[in-house]
Amino acid sequence: DNQPILSQLTKREAEIALLVARGESNKEIARQLSLAERTIKAHLTVVFEKLNVRDRLQLALVLNAPKAPEG
Repeated sequence: DNQPILSQLTKREAEIALLVARGESNKEIARQLSLAERTIKAHLTVVFEKLNVRDRLQLALVLNAPKAPEG
């Protein structure tokens, strides 16, 4: 579950981050969300900063990483 990570982001940022983690391109995400590609890039810049990742690959790795069992 990505809740602790995604809780640092706005709803829109989280939505975009998850789409990137699924392998969608900026163009595909822009089309799906009816936004400009530039807007997606702007959101991703903020997402990378907030989550302290360098790029899409690192973002995908962080969001798709298996979580350690709690307890």
